[in-house]
Amino acid sequence: MAEKILMKGNEAIAHAAIRCGCDGYFGYPITPQSEIMETLMEEQPWETTGMVVLQAESETSSINMIYGGACCGKKVMTSSSSPGVSLMCEGLSYLAGAELPCLVVNVVRGGPGLGTIQPGQGDYFQAVKGGGHGDYKMVVLAPSSAQEMYDFVDLSFELAFKYRTPAMILADGVVGQMMETVELRPMKPRLTNEQIIEKYSSWATTGKTPGRKQNVVTSLALDSIIHEQLNNTLQAKYRKMEEDDVRFEEIMCDDAEHVIVAYGCMARICESTVEMARKEGIKLGLLRPITLFPFPTNEINRLVPQLKTMMSVELSAGQMVEDVRLAVNGRIPVNFFGRLGGIVPSPDEVFEAFKKAINK
Repeated sequence: MAEKILMKGNEAIAHAAIRCGCDGYFGYPITPQSEIMETLMEEQPWETTGMVVLQAESETSSINMIYGGACCGKKVMTSSSSPGVSLMCEGLSYLAGAELPCLVVNVVRGGPGLGTIQPGQGDYFQAVKGGGHGDYKMVVLAPSSAQEMYDFVDLSFELAFKYRTPAMILADGVVGQMMETVELRPMKPRLTNEQIIEKYSSWATTGKTPGRKQNVVTSLALDSIIHEQLNNTLQAKYRKMEEDDVRFEEIMCDDAEHVIVAYGCMARICESTVEMARKEGIKLGLLRPITLFPFPTNEINRLVPQLKTMMSVELSAGQMVEDVRLAVNGRIPVNFFGRLGGIVPSPDEVFEAFKKAINK
């Protein structure tokens, strides 16, 4: 019988890491995600599964520890919140350039700067446009429940190793801190070193074996031709993600004349907005991107011909709205509503903003 426990979204991340066969967590505390490392320390998985849990001296240190673990073909992860992830961006670029799989969890707070410990979604650009230097992308998953916080850990590792790329769970502070019942999945065993050699010896630093040269893991390519080939390989990989691994949820979109696009906690709030609109006879639907990269551009394209307007609703000054507008390409109006400073709007507030936008 499945085990169900009431826990915070952050705590769900920790339990998922232990149960999905994660080899190592290297992190640094920062509100509102500190419960991830605190829960791991309480659970002491090094005693039961051999998983390493280490508080690094900084976010910069933790991302470079991730680089080292990923080089060895290990399932490694870190977590932080907005300013901490900013410190990791150079390392994320190195990981992407070296084609190394890993998981980074960002439980977003308000910014810029130190900002507030209240929730935000202002890290969208940083997550989906790369964040660090160079032409790279990450798989970015946006949970809207504690259960998805749990489930997306295993999914993130699956996609990270499938594409040999960093994956990010982009969760806002609401989803990280709220408590819900979470169903714990069966424990997965960690891969042995022998299994890692068998599966990943073509790229991981598993040691020199007979008949194979040692692997050198690096993002450095001083030869321009080789460097362009590396970049073309990465871009082809990102196009493949867009073809095969877009995830989204639609609510009442079949007959919709207007659609709200929202993710994370705002998607949950906008579900109630959709119900309010329907009661007033307004055919409103909700499109929730689950993968922020790859973005559900094709699904937006499919919906546009039946729609009068779209609206992006975010806890930011307007970031995802740019990708919505790029997908719509001027065919219908795309409106925006957002709150800043950690203020989370109510369904009524979103509904009033929606009605004002379509009636102006």
